[in-house]
Amino acid sequence: MARRREGAAVFSLSTARAVPLASSSEAKKLVVAHHIVGLTGGGGSGDFTLDTWKNDIGLASSKGIDGFALNVGADDFTYAQVGLAYQAAEELGGGFKLFLSLDMAAIGGQMNCNSPDTATWLRNLTTTFITKTNQLMVDGKALVSTFAGESCTFGEQDVPTGWRVHFTQHPDIAGNIHFVPAFFVDIQQFKNYAGIMDGDFNFNGAWRTDFTTATASSFLGSDGSLDNPTPEQQGIIAQTLGSFQIDQWHVEQLAQVANSSHTYMTSVAPWFFTHFGPDTYNKNFIYDCDDHLYIRRWETLIANRDKVHIVQILTWNDFGESHYIGPIQGNLPPGSESWTAGLDHEGFLDITSYFARWFKSGQRPSITQDQLLMWARPHPKHAQATNDPLPPPTNYELTQDQLWAVVLATAPGKVSLATADNATAKFAVSEGVNLVNMSLTPGGYMRGTLERHGRTVVDLKPREYTFDPAPKTYNFNVFVAMAAAVINR
Repeated sequence: MARRREGAAVFSLSTARAVPLASSSEAKKLVVAHHIVGLTGGGGSGDFTLDTWKNDIGLASSKGIDGFALNVGADDFTYAQVGLAYQAAEELGGGFKLFLSLDMAAIGGQMNCNSPDTATWLRNLTTTFITKTNQLMVDGKALVSTFAGESCTFGEQDVPTGWRVHFTQHPDIAGNIHFVPAFFVDIQQFKNYAGIMDGDFNFNGAWRTDFTTATASSFLGSDGSLDNPTPEQQGIIAQTLGSFQIDQWHVEQLAQVANSSHTYMTSVAPWFFTHFGPDTYNKNFIYDCDDHLYIRRWETLIANRDKVHIVQILTWNDFGESHYIGPIQGNLPPGSESWTAGLDHEGFLDITSYFARWFKSGQRPSITQDQLLMWARPHPKHAQATNDPLPPPTNYELTQDQLWAVVLATAPGKVSLATADNATAKFAVSEGVNLVNMSLTPGGYMRGTLERHGRTVVDLKPREYTFDPAPKTYNFNVFVAMAAAVINR
């Protein structure tokens, strides 16, 4: 499971100057999903088989996803599971691509990241798979990425020298890989990575990691209320979460890397919540993903697609951090079942296909089937859990007790949301993408209907959901529900 890196100095660019951008709106665009290989093996009941990989690949491909970034650690099953993934893609045909995302946070915890032996292991892993049939190629070279790695010297005097000497320019792989790492460094230092970075993967582009409970007043003003923001403050939050500004800084600093292809890969995610105690991963925090973040982020990337080559969805299956869009399966991180059980996210996957097609083509797809997607947290943010050894997650104050919904409408209509029998809201919707929301009701439910010409087109009320005012444990994950109109042929 990927470990989160926070606090990278990427927000110090008040004097950043505009530079020519390397990417072009005419370049081929790709959408991939981050797949945690560390949850697919290990001898548990959830070990992946060839058929499991085929099912994941087939499902992802059907939703407009072009490939998987295979997040790998130095586990004893890594070679076997990555091999099954490549075999599955080849046997299925259809052009689904794979590439390695070296999880240096995990590998650094399993091996000595400052030893040349670790670099040898990385090269061996890389050369084993980059010649496979379904390897993702960029400019004729195999794409390889990372999660972290900004502290690995591999025995050299500094990090850039280590990566250059022992990886990108090593005779074993020099000239054969297109290296697009996610290094959590001050991005003004990118210029020191010439000969290493063919591009940059902005892993934390999916969330505004700088928007926290502690910094909220700097965004909203000293009179800002996280419980009852004014419409103006709500607009500031939505604009902040959906901004392309940090991506722009990444693109500008990447352009300073000499002899680089300047490939820019950034991220999009539907959610983020993790609740591990000190006895495990010691991670208990959220990033603010309200205000229809997943949809707004897609729209932002589409509007700036001339600067973005690859969008990476975070993630297919990182259940420990609640940002999965694939099926809940595999060997889940111990303890994460308490916030994932019954909280399927495949509704986010269903909606992904529309935005993936839009990003790749640059043309807004026509909507041929009405769809309604709703999501909400399981309990009020200020509820007191009755049986949880951990406190609420850091930054929980940022969240809003709202039912969020998106409607893909084939034509104008009327949407009704309800969170209790006496709590309803009605909205006029137009053809296209419509974002609506309303306050949740403690003890209540979620329901959404779409009507057109006096006829109910979609009616969605999941029986499994209740906004529980007295939870046993803290859970800031979301329940996701999806329904589509029946197409009469």
